[in-house]
Amino acid sequence: MTSTSTQVPPGGKASPLPDEGHVAAIVADVVAERAGHLFGLMGNGNVHLISRLTRRGFPFTSARHESATVAMADAYYRATGNVAAATTTYGAGFTNAYTTLAEARMARIPLVLVVGDGPSTGPRPFDIDQAKAAEAAGVLTLLAGPGNAAAITHRAFDLALQTVQPVVLAIPYDLAISPPSAPERLDPLPAKPAWPAEPGELDRVADLLAGAQRPLILAGRGVLLADAAAPLREVGDRLGALFMTSVMAVNVFNSPWDLGIAGGFTRRHRLDVARQADLVLVVGASQNIFQTRYGSLFPEGTTIVRVDNEPDSGNPAAADYIRADIRPFIEGLLERLPKGASTWRAKVPEVAGPGFRSSHPSEDSVEFGPDGRLNPRAVVAALEQILPAERSVVMDGGHFMGWAPMYLSVPDPRGMILVGTAFQSIGLGFGSAAGVSVARPERTTVLVSGDGGGLMGLADFETFLRATRKGVVVVLNDSAYGAELHQYAVKGLHDQAMLIDEVDFAAVGRALGADGIKAHTLADLEHLQDWLATHDEGVFVLDVAISQKVAAEWMMESVAAKG
Repeated sequence: MTSTSTQVPPGGKASPLPDEGHVAAIVADVVAERAGHLFGLMGNGNVHLISRLTRRGFPFTSARHESATVAMADAYYRATGNVAAATTTYGAGFTNAYTTLAEARMARIPLVLVVGDGPSTGPRPFDIDQAKAAEAAGVLTLLAGPGNAAAITHRAFDLALQTVQPVVLAIPYDLAISPPSAPERLDPLPAKPAWPAEPGELDRVADLLAGAQRPLILAGRGVLLADAAAPLREVGDRLGALFMTSVMAVNVFNSPWDLGIAGGFTRRHRLDVARQADLVLVVGASQNIFQTRYGSLFPEGTTIVRVDNEPDSGNPAAADYIRADIRPFIEGLLERLPKGASTWRAKVPEVAGPGFRSSHPSEDSVEFGPDGRLNPRAVVAALEQILPAERSVVMDGGHFMGWAPMYLSVPDPRGMILVGTAFQSIGLGFGSAAGVSVARPERTTVLVSGDGGGLMGLADFETFLRATRKGVVVVLNDSAYGAELHQYAVKGLHDQAMLIDEVDFAAVGRALGADGIKAHTLADLEHLQDWLATHDEGVFVLDVAISQKVAAEWMMESVAAKG
């Protein structure tokens, strides 16, 4: 669709379009310049912005609930590494997106949320102080007006990228269609601080690595952001080291010597090898309680050196922390490291073998749990072979999320998107998966959800179907809020509020235009296999009746740590 600047009625004079030449239009033009896509839901506060962009054919995906606007933009960034934009109206539109905004803030996702806001002359009876609400979640709000609309919108994107955080850009209701005025001057952004690699620290770490017998390198998302995967892999190859990653950096090394995800998602046989390391170099990873298995990932006394350009989180307290920009530090190590300083790979050749990396056998490969419902480990391990290899795997938050990262592989680090864990929320799956489908349409989008989170985000089930070229929804359905069952019902708390009446998500999907079945046996998975073989487009919903009696490894670690 092409943009026109005027509408000419028959026999009449040209008149300006209603979405041209004002503050909202100027903001929209900068959004089109800086973002690859806009995700939103239209209301009074952003109707002029959206109209300006859709009239010119700019890519726009509409949500059905404001929560999904930010969830889609967040997931778009996670899947591509490119900044995205979201938009809601003021008031309830903004507050409906508050949970996903908080998740994006805590997960360190750069995006710009353009919102309507109360008038510049003062709040109306139904207005709230949105800037203070955003500030409470750690998010900065910038105000667009007649004198700064273009400059402040650019500033919002610059800040989001520099700080790796979301930024809110608010357009006061009475200024949205105001004409521009004389431009205000904005002071330039201060440069992002640099943390150079100190030669003495480089020498010390190089000596530690060269002297280790069983070195292991654990990479996090910071390695991806710093474009340091290749030199870090070379460091490991020179040392004969083994690798691990965080969830957000899965497969960043693309190496047969990768033990997989570190933490509560680590397969038992891989964990047994990792725990033999005598020195662990952690690069660009936070080492929070989940990734360290509540401090049990490595044995007490293991030497841990952590390198990052972020402030030290103190996790784990025993780590030797070095603050430095990641890529220069790794390149400095390469200059100092000899080749062949370790022979650990020669002692564990099975790590590079196909059997070691296979999803079979799973830790518990029996078909059914004690209650006669399917064992989720066996189901997800089987899906590794059934689902297309060229896939994006999106997981909502919840107890069920423990199994997909253990058994499902993805082509690259941006192929596995785990949402909700930063803010400990559920219900973001459908919106996030829609954003991934928009971002990577050439891949099959696989959404793995629980029934509790699936019901919470049900409004955007339709959004996912509309946005997805080819997708699979896997609902690991235990008819419960599984996390609460495994943490509290086992301690004797009454479980009535923890249980959910059985829902057939496949039937819901079929009502919305998808295909799908309710699976009660492993043999039922053949329906998905047949559908994938015969369909190039569409969505299949696999609702799997899983056991309430099987606890995920990460949950067992959590319960044990909390006593």
